[in-house]
Amino acid sequence: MKFAAPLLTLILIAGPAMARDTVVQIPLSDVLSMPEAQQKLDGSVKFYLAGQHTPAIRKKMGSDVSNQKTNAVNKSDEQACRWAILSTLISFQESAKKRHANAVVDIVSYYKKEERRDSQTIECHAGTMIAGAAIKGSYAKVGR
Repeated sequence: MKFAAPLLTLILIAGPAMARDTVVQIPLSDVLSMPEAQQKLDGSVKFYLAGQHTPAIRKKMGSDVSNQKTNAVNKSDEQACRWAILSTLISFQESAKKRHANAVVDIVSYYKKEERRDSQTIECHAGTMIAGAAIKGSYAKVGR
């Protein structure tokens, strides 16, 4: 019993220090090609990363941030991150429809409120138990 309290204290202190936060770059195209994305994203809203060519933007309709997490247990970092990013896209699709937008443009990674622009990938952070992606984008009407 003498050792129980010091051992518990050591575990509580060391736990956060051993927390894993692996940065994973996931191509947007990998997420959009997931069978689950084909089921959950209906195609009425298109997604464009910052720096990616977009159709003519007729009107911007505000911006938003989506920060989604997913269970990472028994999943590879890439698999968990694809799920987290898909969750953010689903959230953006729902909000875009409410605003009568047909696109989300200028999408950037927004981890801890720091923008990271990439015309191909989205940043995700994978831990031992949870993976998460924070994304910022603008709603728009594109096309004719």
